Formats: sequence, structure tokens, C-alpha cells
Amino acid sequence: MLSVKRDNFFKLALDYGMITVGAIIVAANVPLFLAPNHVVSTGITGLGMLAHYLWGWPIGLVTLLLNVPLVASGIKWGGGLKFFVRTIYAVVVLSFSIDVLSRVLPPIQSDPLLYTLFGGVLDGVGIGLVLRGRGTTGGTDIVAQLLNRYMGIPFGQVLIVVNGVILLLATIVVGIEAVLYAMVVAFVSGRLVDVVQEGVNYARAFLIVTNRADAMRDAVFERLGRGVTVFSAHGGYTREPRPALYVVVSRSQVTILQRIIADLDPAAFVVVTEAREVLGEGFRPIPQEA
Repeated sequence: MLSVKRDNFFKLALDYGMITVGAIIVAANVPLFLAPNHVVSTGITGLGMLAHYLWGWPIGLVTLLLNVPLVASGIKWGGGLKFFVRTIYAVVVLSFSIDVLSRVLPPIQSDPLLYTLFGGVLDGVGIGLVLRGRGTTGGTDIVAQLLNRYMGIPFGQVLIVVNGVILLLATIVVGIEAVLYAMVVAFVSGRLVDVVQEGVNYARAFLIVTNRADAMRDAVFERLGRGVTVFSAHGGYTREPRPALYVVVSRSQVTILQRIIADLDPAAFVVVTEAREVLGEGFRPIPQEA
């Protein structure tokens, strides 16, 4: 019982550690690369930056104040306080860090390629760490969640519309060129979020339709040490039953499996797809709730 509690405490501490580091990285990105170059972030932070450009208001304070009603709405209608504790923590750390770091970090304004590329990298790494710690940075994510839950509007569509409006407002304030740079930052950030949140594990899933299923299954067991799932399939044209094998392998095993298939059944039908995340059975362990 004591060891279970210790494990839970370690997982909780790890989650909050990732949220803290991620929020600070996102915050540092604002005074380093984004704000000095008028590259507007998406979401509530972007509105805070627009308020700063127009009236000189502190970006972090505006971000925090705009998040207060959104977080309160999420607590009331989005599942209760326990679902938003980590979001509240992330928003506070993010907002506080933006204004503190704005006083100590020197702006980088030399090369547009430099500040857009690294702005996207920092944003993506930071947000990815927050999400990996099972938190969010609040803002438009809460709006999207509530509209999806009560009105059935797809989560992604809400984010596209809201962020599109923010970038449209930014065009009026900072000009089209800065907004185009912001879109580059958003693209790089989106790619890095996936990498940080899901990891860099490379895996491929093979669906193999073959008349030599037994021999191929045994070869995969012996040469690759991977599990195989066998399905009973029927040809749509011939209507004859044929077994289908489903195998997931790592980067180093892709070529070996292709050779196994070519040696045992050159006439096999094979579909290879990217497996974005693979959990269990020799791959990453399944995350446990803290």
C-alpha cells in the first residue's frame, strides 16, 4: 500500500514538473521571439499580445484575466474542479512567467527565419510538455471543449475559427507580414507538440493477406519476437476465406519483415501504415493514472 502511494506521488510530481517546465518554456518564447517581432501567438496569449501592442498592458496579466472566466466556466459546466486543477496551475505559471521573464530575457530580432523557427520550437516543446503532464494552457481549449460537449461542434473546428478571428484582428494591428510569420510559428509548434506528447518512437503496422499465414506467423515469432494477430478474412471478388495477419514492428524490423514476406509468399497482399503511438507488448508502457 505504501509503495502504491509512493508511486502515485512520483507520477503526480512528474506530471506537475512537466507542466511547470512546459509553461515556463511557452512563457519564455513570448519575450524572446514573439512579442519583440510582433508575431502574435494564437489563443488567449495572442489576445494578451494584441492588448500589449495597442495599450501597453502586461501580456501575462491580460492572459490571466481573460482565462479566469473561461476556467470558471469549465469548472461549472466542463466536469468540476478536479478536471481543471492542472489547467489552473498551468495558466497561473504561464501568466506569471510571461511578465517576469519579459523583464530579464533579451529580445531576439535579427533574422525572421531564426525567430519564427525557434519560436515555433519553443512553443511546441512547451505545450507538448504541458499536455504530457495532462494539463492544458486553458484559453481556447476550454471554449472548444464546452462547445463540443453541449453543441456538438467539432473540437478542431472551434479552434480553427477562434484562432482565425485572433489572427484576423492581428492583421489589423500588426500587419499581414507579421501574421504570416505567426502562421509559420503555429505550423512548427503543431508538429513539435505531437513529437513531445507522443514521443519519437517509429513504428509501422503491417496488414498481410497471405495463403501461408502459419509459416509467416512462425517466422515473425522466431526472427522478430513480435506478436501477431490473425484475422479471418474473405476475398470480396473470389469470396474465398483467407487469413490476414496484423503485425506492428519497430524501425529496425521493417526491412526484416518485408524480407520474410517476400521469401515466404511473394504474392501476398500487404498494407503498411504509420503507427503514431504503440503501447504495450514490447513498446511503450501504457500510462497509468496518478
